[in-house]
Amino acid sequence: MASAVVLASPGAATAHGATPPDPPTLATLALGWHLDPLVVAGLVASALAWLAIVARVRRLHPERPVPIMRTAAFLGGLGAIAVALLSGIERYDTTLFSVHMVQHLLLLFVAAPLLALAAPITQLLRASSPVARRRWLLPILHSTPVAALGHPVVAWLAFTLTTWASHFSPLFDLALENEGVHQLEHAAFLGAGLMFWWPVVAADPAPKRLGYPARVLYVLLQMPLSSFLGMAILFAATPLYAHYATLGEPYGISPLADQQLAGGIMWLAGDVVFILAILAVVAAWMRHAERDAPAADRRADAQRARLRERADHLAADQLAAGGASAGRSGAGRVSAGPAPATRAAPGSDQDPRSRR
Repeated sequence: MASAVVLASPGAATAHGATPPDPPTLATLALGWHLDPLVVAGLVASALAWLAIVARVRRLHPERPVPIMRTAAFLGGLGAIAVALLSGIERYDTTLFSVHMVQHLLLLFVAAPLLALAAPITQLLRASSPVARRRWLLPILHSTPVAALGHPVVAWLAFTLTTWASHFSPLFDLALENEGVHQLEHAAFLGAGLMFWWPVVAADPAPKRLGYPARVLYVLLQMPLSSFLGMAILFAATPLYAHYATLGEPYGISPLADQQLAGGIMWLAGDVVFILAILAVVAAWMRHAERDAPAADRRADAQRARLRERADHLAADQLAAGGASAGRSGAGRVSAGPAPATRAAPGSDQDPRSRR
């Protein structure tokens, strides 16, 4: 995706310069936007590419255009990226850890699942020509690297390692001091989020597609790890990152208190998102069962009809076999009985009158 590539490229950012003089408020966070040319270009290119795909699908498949909810999800995902990287949140992300945490959660828990809900791979396949699908898209989608990255176990581990390693390694402080590393960090979070949510949403084709029970377990197993990460940050006795510790108290909040706020945000927001995801999967599971119920009833009726027909044929065969056996048994009993007495011919040796 173009925006993910842009995120990995260094761009201008005010947060790595001087600490903003005014404290963060709802107004400054909502209105303090800046236009990073590379990020804006990536987002605009992604939006235009999506609209072109939608138009082409409508032209090629007028009976089945791209649902409006898919478009809303894709553009909403791009909007979440823009809020995370271009709004006032980006202005304070290297000054306050709590704001930085909100930025990461927007990428992980808002932008990534919305982009997955749009089913962009499916729409791209529908918009492409048969030649393009056969020569380019399908070979890429069936390649070993894509199959490995799309495997649910790999995606689950990538999400876990990205969130834990980024917060408990020197990379976090390095990202706060180096703009290029910071952008790579954003790309890693967005990529890990996309990998994690793709099997949960399951809107696109995948080599290893999870059933509904497996999706519930997949999310459920990730939930305690996210909670433990938030708790580890919340209950740390000292500041974890030298960058924030050296800033003092720019807005009257100590680095440790700011860190505790960040941990609480991650703990609460993560649990809420994972619980909502589990409920959404269960709801989809129930809708699928309801839609499949009439077909399942028809299959069951057909199966019962076949069984009854087979039982009727078997009963008829047994009845026919029983009748034939009874006929053969009766014939045997008649032939085995004593022969009827016959009258001896006159004058024969057996005639009693000839012995007189």
